[in-house]
Amino acid sequence: MCLHSARVLLLLGLLSRWLGAADLPTGSAEVAITATFSIVAVDPQTGVCGAAVASKYPAVGKVVPYVRAGVGAFCTQHHHVPRWGEQALDMLASGKRPEAVFLELLRQDPAAEMRQLAIIDLQGRAAVHNPTQAPARSRYWGAITGRYYCCQGNTLAGRQVISEMARAYETTEGSLTDRLMAALVAGDCAGGDHRGRLAAGIRVAKKGITGDWFSLDVDKSDDAVVELFKRYVQSKHPAKGKWAAAQPPFRHPCPQRGALPPGK
Repeated sequence: MCLHSARVLLLLGLLSRWLGAADLPTGSAEVAITATFSIVAVDPQTGVCGAAVASKYPAVGKVVPYVRAGVGAFCTQHHHVPRWGEQALDMLASGKRPEAVFLELLRQDPAAEMRQLAIIDLQGRAAVHNPTQAPARSRYWGAITGRYYCCQGNTLAGRQVISEMARAYETTEGSLTDRLMAALVAGDCAGGDHRGRLAAGIRVAKKGITGDWFSLDVDKSDDAVVELFKRYVQSKHPAKGKWAAAQPPFRHPCPQRGALPPGK
């Protein structure tokens, strides 16, 4: 083994321990993201699709959610596989149904039952795969699908995290981006990942626009979802709707937790 390879493997091992992740599959060169909750959603009428995520993993918004204009959204978490992001969206774009995409991705995967995946196409057809062999430290895990959305998470404070995400998405009055943000905030306020609130992100695509139409990330923070929400309140973008809670001035969405640290 060359010196460079040895250093890479050492770094991956140290990072995996720091994250509290379960053991990686034999031969894997990927750090296993655990402690994650997310939502994928679409609005067939406007052609907007998006995903939002929070995790005890740095820069999680850059490696878990994937969106593509005119196609749909996908999340890969709990032993995530980033290369599957574009592959999954390619298969959706080719006409495969969401469940067929999962069959293709997981067919020869030796760690299939350690994955948590969610996918939705622009028609609103969704599928979710839960990590049925997740170790005890990755529980609670679960998912809820509804009309044009799917919420999922692992290493959670409890079932209320997912149920509150679904409730917020369904009841928030605003744009799809507003509703994604509302769901992420509701899950966080309900306890979120019980081990930490390090990073969060949101990605939104719109039919006819290349790349992300709207994106926002907090790569490292003591209270990532609340900081992401604060930036969202301060942002000015047509992806935002009329959600009252997202209009300035910023108000802490989880008052029982107190204010953001100074300087945030």
